[in-house]
Order: sequence, then C-alpha cells, then structure tokens
Amino acid sequence: MSRESQERRTERVDDGVVLTPEQERSRRARNIAIGVTVALLAVLFYAITVVRLGGAVANRAI
Repeated sequence: MSRESQERRTERVDDGVVLTPEQERSRRARNIAIGVTVALLAVLFYAITVVRLGGAVANRAI
C-alpha cells in the first residue's frame, strides 16, 4: 500500500462520526447486553448438551 493511500485512509478515519457522551454510554450498555446474552446462550447450549448426553458422561475413566 502506498504512503498516499495510507494517509487518505487515516484521514477518512479521522473524519468519522463523533458520538456524544450519551450515545457512547448507550453503545456501551448495548454492547454489554449483547455480550451477556451471547454468554448466557453459550451456557444454555452447554447445559442442554450435558443433560441430553446424560449424567454418565462425567463418570468415565480418565
């Protein structure tokens, strides 16, 4: 990539949307909610898998 295209790319980033503090808080809260939801879904899928496989899975020889 040439130096000019890198500079132009940097300029575009600098000209991006500037969020207000309220919008930043809202974005952060939304991201946390999405993260918690994804984590809960992962735990739910894991629990369902363990239940469907049965309790004997944990009692195997290691």
